[in-house]
This record gives sequence, structure tokens and C-alpha cells, in this order.
Amino acid sequence: MDFGDLPQRGLILLGCGKMGGAMLEGWLTRGLPPSCVHVIDPNAPMWAAARGVHVNGVLPKDPSIVIIAVKPQMMGDALPAIKAYGNGETVLLSIAAGTKISAFEEAFGAKTPVVRAMPNTPAAIGQGITAYCRNAHVSDARLELSRALLSAVGKTVALESEDQIDAVTGVSGSGPAYVFHMIEALAAAGVEQGLSDEMAMELAVATVAGAGALAASSDESATQLRINVTSPNGTTQAALEVLMDPETGFPSLMKRAVAAAADRSRELGV
Repeated sequence: MDFGDLPQRGLILLGCGKMGGAMLEGWLTRGLPPSCVHVIDPNAPMWAAARGVHVNGVLPKDPSIVIIAVKPQMMGDALPAIKAYGNGETVLLSIAAGTKISAFEEAFGAKTPVVRAMPNTPAAIGQGITAYCRNAHVSDARLELSRALLSAVGKTVALESEDQIDAVTGVSGSGPAYVFHMIEALAAAGVEQGLSDEMAMELAVATVAGAGALAASSDESATQLRINVTSPNGTTQAALEVLMDPETGFPSLMKRAVAAAADRSRELGV
């Protein structure tokens, strides 16, 4: 991975919880020198300092990037520590949910380079997907460096505009919870058909994980993969006739669920 001038200028990670910690682990695994990383977090994991990362120490004067990885409710207390980096060349890369680019421009200065990103929870195991966008003050080179850092925890997609963040929240940001609930429901249906709780859950988890892995690795579309496993007049077709019902099945349900999440994201945006 090309880390640009990070080894010389340094990187600040504000917040080192599950998501921030997963990103840090990914950077170090991919060869980022730990000595150029500065973590600000009173509860930083002990392994960070043990691996040579600076923790709650003196910060660099002109870092390349500051990654904001704190929860939105902690933003007010955390941001003063990096206030001095506004209106300069340092890029603020935020993975904080619900905080718009305009809020950072107001807090740090109108000329501050800001990248806003929306990861999802599978990033904690390096299997996430992160959507990102920038304001007008982020150069192409700095955007690529931001993308490279985000790719340490999974795939990345560039958005055409910040307005798409709410739709991303509805699909991939909140999406893992939909899948977890589907696992719950699938296992419960198995129990109804006579399986034990343990066996039904094991089957449901493995089925969802395997199908997802197949979809991710296959050159065929999800539609074609569904067709491949559906024999005419067979068991799968019988189930799909229920699940694909235009009024009561997945299509209508998912549209309403994603719309509800996206609408709530718009309401919460600041």
C-alpha cells in the first residue's frame, strides 16, 4: 500500500474503539510505520502502544491526515484536541455517522479539506465496505490516500455527492443488522419445522455466510445465482414464490426498510 507522505508527516487517529482499532490494525499489517501514528483515546487498547504507536502523547504539527473515529455524541469533547489542524493542508477524514462535511467546515474553517466516509461493522474483521466523498479542498492525491487508508478494512466506493450518504446508510451502513435479523428469522423457522435451536442457528449462519461469500467471489450476478439454485417446481421455487411476492415479500419489505433507515439518517444529519 502506498502511504504517500504519512511516514514523514504523520497520521492522527482520534478514537481507537472497534472501528478505529480495526483500521489501525489494518494499516500496521499493510506496512505503515507505527512510529508515524498518533492515537488520541483515553481508552486506547494496550496493544497499540506495545506495537510502537504513539498514544496520548505530543502530536505532530502538520500531519497529513486526521481520522475522526469517535461516536457522534463524543464529538464535542473530542474535537478541541485537533482544532489547530483546520484551514490548512491536513485532511480531516471522518467516519463518524451523521456528521456532515458542512459541520466540520463550520467547526474547523471553510477551507479545511474534509473527506466523509461511511463504513459498516464487518470492517471490524476486514470485510467491510466504505463509501466516501470529499469537499472541494481535498486534492485527488489526498483523496486517494484517504481511500487507501479506508481500504485497510474492506472495499471502498466513491460517491458522486454527499447526498448519497443517507442511501448508503440505508443499504450498507444499517444493512448488516438486516442480515443478522434474517439469520434469526431463518433459524426460528427451522425450529418451527422440528430442528433444535442450536442446529437451526448453525445452519442459518453457515448458509448466509456461504451465500454471501459465493456472491462476492462469483462472476455471475445475484439474480443468476438465484436462478442457478432454483429448480422448476422444486422446493426453492416454492419458497421464493413467498419471498418474492411483490406485496408481502422481500422486494416491498426491503424498499420500506431501506427508505426508513435513509429517512432517519436525513433527520439525524447535522
